[in-house]
Amino acid sequence: MTKISLWKRFAGSKIIIPLVTLALLLLYNLIFTKNFFVVEIRDGHLYGNLIDILKGAAPIMLISIGLTLVIATKGIDISVGSVVAISAATVAFMIGGDLIMKNGVQVPYTKVPLYIAISMAIGVAIMAGIWNGMLVSRVGMQPIIATLILMVAGRGIAMMITKAQIITVYYEPFSFIGNGYWWGLPFSFFIVLFVLMATLLLVRKTAIGMFIESVGINPTATRFSGINAKNIIFWCYVFTSFCAGIAGVIYCSNVKSADGNNAGLLMELDAILAVVLGGTSLNGGKFYLIGSIIGALIIRTLTTSIWALGVPPELAQVVKAIVIFIVCIIQSEKFRLLVIGMFGRKEMAA
Repeated sequence: MTKISLWKRFAGSKIIIPLVTLALLLLYNLIFTKNFFVVEIRDGHLYGNLIDILKGAAPIMLISIGLTLVIATKGIDISVGSVVAISAATVAFMIGGDLIMKNGVQVPYTKVPLYIAISMAIGVAIMAGIWNGMLVSRVGMQPIIATLILMVAGRGIAMMITKAQIITVYYEPFSFIGNGYWWGLPFSFFIVLFVLMATLLLVRKTAIGMFIESVGINPTATRFSGINAKNIIFWCYVFTSFCAGIAGVIYCSNVKSADGNNAGLLMELDAILAVVLGGTSLNGGKFYLIGSIIGALIIRTLTTSIWALGVPPELAQVVKAIVIFIVCIIQSEKFRLLVIGMFGRKEMAA
């Protein structure tokens, strides 16, 4: 196989670039970050930087799963961070942030059963998705404008639920969702795995995935072929908010509090970046769920690496932006074809 053929295979690949990027980040940490790969057993579960990456990336991975489908339809949802805030505020409000006296000792309690609190939080998030889906698929608003409305209003709704206060959740069974471990790994990772596998089965073992891609490529032709493009778009937005609702519950459980002003702040940008880094184009069409998961891991690994290296906070975001820019430019098909063309001309000249 010639070098040019290898370059062509490289240019046509979507998953290999995020995989190589993640591998390079891990290799860098192996060389330059002391004890980065050290994994210990503490309190019956695994502990270390790699475990922290899985745990910290869980909300972004969940949101990126939903956003992948929306972006595949040539849409966008910039309200997911606010939906996370609404979900976190709802579950914290339902559980309550107070302690009661029992046998002369203050003990945490929940105002409603835990499953009801979680169901309400996810239900409110689904309602937000219905709102976005109706505006985009039925009213015909541009996706960025439709979701911008909820992005702004949603954070206000979250602050109304919390009464502009930080609600601290003391109920220990709830904290297991974001801080607990199962089989030595973070429980939140298994939630992500379950949602990912269910989504993969839905979009790869049924015709739904093909319908989503066809809507993103050509919605008019999709409609003429008998597929209800509006319903496909509607349910993609609902599913994205459903994933954001679960992410909000995990986020609230992890920090044991709900802050309507800061919960999920800028999380939508990390999730969009994860999808793009994973190989899904913002122009719609073919999508890569596994790639989006890898993209979320890249972002979290990069963030953890920056913290581990002690980069000053004022430079951390700049370093992160530079690395993401490099990966995105490599993902560009035009850039890769340009490199291939230059490489090919050199080969011909030789």
